[in-house]
Parts: sequence; C-alpha cells; structure tokens
Amino acid sequence: MTVELLTKEQLEKVKFASKIVAQALEYLKDFVKPGASAWDLEMAIRDWLKKNYPNARPAFYGYRGYPAYLCVSVNEEVVHGIPRKERVLKEGDIVSIDFGVEYEGFYGDSAKTFKVGEVSKDIERLLEGTEKALYNAIEEVYAGNKLENVARAIYKTLKKYRLHPICKYGGHGIGTKLHNEPFVANCPGVGPKMKLKEGMVLAIEPMAGLKTAKTMELADGWTVITWNRTPAAHFEHTVAITENGPEILSLPD
Repeated sequence: MTVELLTKEQLEKVKFASKIVAQALEYLKDFVKPGASAWDLEMAIRDWLKKNYPNARPAFYGYRGYPAYLCVSVNEEVVHGIPRKERVLKEGDIVSIDFGVEYEGFYGDSAKTFKVGEVSKDIERLLEGTEKALYNAIEEVYAGNKLENVARAIYKTLKKYRLHPICKYGGHGIGTKLHNEPFVANCPGVGPKMKLKEGMVLAIEPMAGLKTAKTMELADGWTVITWNRTPAAHFEHTVAITENGPEILSLPD
C-alpha cells in the first residue's frame, strides 16, 4: 500500500481546494428548505462554482461515470445520492450534501448533513452523534497513532449515541487524487493496520444509521440506502497530519 505524503507547500494547495468545498457547503445551507429539490441544489452549486472559482473542477462529475457535481442523499440515502428533480425536500427531512473539487492538481472533499426545518429528537440525536464522531476521530489524527484508533473513536462515539455505525463505507486518503490509500474505516478491525505519518491527508467521514447499519445499493449503481429505509447521516472533513497534530483543511475561513 502506497500512502501519499505531502510537503507543506502541497498541503497548502489541498487546503485551498478544501476551502472551496467548505465555502460551497456554507453557501448551500440557505437552499436547504422545504420545497427545494435535490436538483435545485445541484444547479445552485454549478452556478456558484463557475462564478467564484472558474478554474476549479468538480471532482465527482464524471468520476467513474458519476453524473453530477454533488452527492445529495436524503433521509434513508446514506451516500452517493444522485440529485434529481423529483427528490423534493419537505419539513422534517435531513439531507447529506457531499462535494469535492480539484484545484491545480489537488483535491478537497467534505460533507455535512443538514436539517430541513424542524426535525424529531431522534433525528437530532442522529446528527449530533455522527458529527461528534467526526470530531472525536479527528483528535486521533496525529503522527505515530494507529489508523485503527480513528475508526475506534468513530465507532465508540456512535454507539454512545445509540446509533448504528455503517462499516461497509468509510473515508480515504486524499491529495493528488480524490481517493488515495488508506481506507479510513468507521469501525475497528475493518481498515488497514498502519501508523499515521506527518504529511498524510485523510478524508474522514463517519456514516451512521438511526435504526440499522445494513445498506443496499439502488439500481442507479450509485445511491446507497438503509435496507429498511430509515434515516442515516454523514459528515466529512479533509484533515492533514502536521507536526502540530491534526489540521482541519475543509473549513470556510
């Protein structure tokens, strides 16, 4: 397994790409409201990217044939939801928006699950626990620590919130490619056994189901849903391992 180690100059480029992604997600939050469609979000970000960062390339579009800039996953959709006109948001829904860009040969990637209006207490717990799992995992991202401890932090946090860690999917290395080694598991015992090194960049992305961890892929070949169609959440940051510990690159400013 070849793991990419980036110089400080290269990390700055990943950071710039990641900031574009973070600003995009910040921009989109105002579009997440009842009556908006997943396709509306897609159109909004296409216009925004062209206007603000015309030299940035949407990383997902065309990747292995993927047809959109965004992944828009609503309610039971865990990840890789293709934005469609007929997928209209309503009060009480949740929607995970995942976006990535390539800028001058380097990639950034981030995701966040948004509330559509008021949601139930169970949904609040789902979102709070999954986001908390992300930040607890980030605390484990330092040189010399075991990658498995990142997965363990995610798993333990989700269990504490009485959620179901989705072990089949996870994060990844990122840098000069959208998806690099290593696989960053959401459950211990699933990913590779290795120590983290300075210069590595990881896209960490906990995924959890409210009532199940079992998933299936729809006929479109992309959209992953919970098998019983109960809600799931997904949060992601691009994080660099520096001499001073973890640095979250995918923040808007």
